[in-house]
This record gives sequence, C-alpha cells and structure tokens, in this order.
Amino acid sequence: MMIDIYQLDAFTHKLFSGNPAAVCLLEKWIPEDVMQHIAAENNLAETAFLVPKDGLYEIRWFTPSHEVELCGHATLASAYVLMNELQVSAGNKIHFYSHFSGDLHVRKLENGLFELDFPTDYCQEQPIPDVIRRSFNLMPRECYKGKTDYLLVYDTQADIENLSPDLKLLSMADGRGVVATAPGRDADFVSRFFAPQIGIDEDPVTGSSHTMLTPYWQKHLNKTKLEAAQLSKRGGRLTCTFQDDRTLIAGAVVLYLKGKIHTE
Repeated sequence: MMIDIYQLDAFTHKLFSGNPAAVCLLEKWIPEDVMQHIAAENNLAETAFLVPKDGLYEIRWFTPSHEVELCGHATLASAYVLMNELQVSAGNKIHFYSHFSGDLHVRKLENGLFELDFPTDYCQEQPIPDVIRRSFNLMPRECYKGKTDYLLVYDTQADIENLSPDLKLLSMADGRGVVATAPGRDADFVSRFFAPQIGIDEDPVTGSSHTMLTPYWQKHLNKTKLEAAQLSKRGGRLTCTFQDDRTLIAGAVVLYLKGKIHTE
C-alpha cells in the first residue's frame, strides 16, 4: 500500500522554524498500530492522518509514541495540504472531525494565513502538583489545569526563557503536558510547552495549548485579539482571537516535502 505524505512547518513563514508536522492522506482508516509505526518512523512531534467522509475530513493525530486528542499545528498543516496542494475546497474553509474533539474548522484568510477554529479550554486554578513543582528550576506564581494540560504562569519573558525543567521527573506528571507562560516583550504573551509524558520533551509551537492560553490572557489583558510567541529553539508566532466557547488561532505554513510511504 502507498500513502501520500507531506511534511510542513507550521506557525512560521520560514522553513526550518515553527513546528514540523507530517500529513498522511488515506482512503480509509488503516490499523492503529500501523499509524503509530508511521508516526514513530517520521519522528516528528505530530503526524496527522486524514480520511475523506461525507464532505469533511476525519482527522487523527499521533506523536512518535501516543495518539493525542487535539493537535493544532498538524491540523493547520493538513488544511494547507488540502487547500494549497490538492485544491479540494471550492471556498476558503475545511471541515475536520475528530472523535475526541468534535467539529474543527480551518479557514484560509486573505493574507494567506490559516486560522484554526477550536473549542476553548477554560482552566481552573489549583495548587501546583508536587512532581511539577520539583521538575522546574523556577517557581511559578500561579498554576492552573485545563482539559489535558497544566498551565504555569510566570512574571516575565525572561523567566520563560530561563526555564530548564527536569524532563525525566516531569514525565511522571499526569496529563498531556505543561505550558509555561508570561507577558511578552514584543508579543502580548509568550509560552513554552513541555510534554515528556507523551514523548515530546519540548514542542516547537503548540496550537492546541493556545485554546487555554487565549482565554487566560484575554481575561488578564482585556483583549480579544492577541499576538503570541512560542519561545522554543525553532520558535513560532500565532494570532489568537477569543470568541467565548471558541478560540481562533492563525498562523502561516510552509511546505517542506511531499512523497509516498511504502507500507508493504
């Protein structure tokens, strides 16, 4: 069996920055263990698998070691492939469906950016779990928990830049990962995302974490449209718009390669 595959960099205008993702186009679902093997072989933060069905695309996301419930940058990359490479949409919107996360939409904006329409993740303040507290070299001033991730809030961008977590210890925390955030110097807020629990020590740019970051910073900055920067080594930029139960997350995508996977 041959599978079309694309690799792209999301949330960036430049190759070799942003967050790389693979997109695999299927005619029907293949065994889960095969998808997991493909994701492990790709060895990228995420590999998205797409199956067309009744005018939309079912989507699933895999890290090299786990299936995850939601992934922003691989969904953004999937929309780029469908609209820019395959021209499957007569309009400017692609409708995805995830068994875990429900209906998801991506819109192509007039400026060429792609905008995710994701459910908002409202987080609740709580005491910092001991394993997370011991994992980080700097103590946050607040700790929150969303649907799958913890959110640690710091005072300055320098705090975020200087974080050096004990990833082995952090891998024992529950949940998908830990987001660290603070006000930015040339963005409304900055963040980093650590998820050794699912095989990603530090994610370059995490679209899904901004469904939790956006409502937090909207409340604290009193702005519905926010510019965000993720301060990983590769780095990335996002424009986030708060719309109550939905969060819009826009960014650029750059194509790196396309080819075919030989599974037999």
